[in-house]
Amino acid sequence: MDTKEKFKDFVKKNPILLKHVKDGKMTWQNFYEIYDIYGEDENAWKDYLTPIAAAAVTTATTSSFDLMGFLKNLDLDSIQEGVNSMQRVLGLLQDMSPSKATPAETRKPRPLYKHFED
Repeated sequence: MDTKEKFKDFVKKNPILLKHVKDGKMTWQNFYEIYDIYGEDENAWKDYLTPIAAAAVTTATTSSFDLMGFLKNLDLDSIQEGVNSMQRVLGLLQDMSPSKATPAETRKPRPLYKHFED
């Protein structure tokens, strides 16, 4: 197994490293260089694998999108009002647009040689 594969396994064992990358404190390149030089030595990783930081990652993952909580906080009445107002707006736009379904007035042009009902 090459170093990259070992590093990937190390990252999977330590998801706290992902938080450091997302926060912009470190890059994957920097982490890989540390891993390439020191391996899995605890002294090299102590700043990045602290229990305090691990607790922050677990709270970040548990506070991710909670579907049931989201659905409980939905106000269905306001959603229904929004849908109704959109339907009214679409109805007004349809009324204002020229409709091809209604027949236009049929008008016969006057013959060229006929003047004043001759």
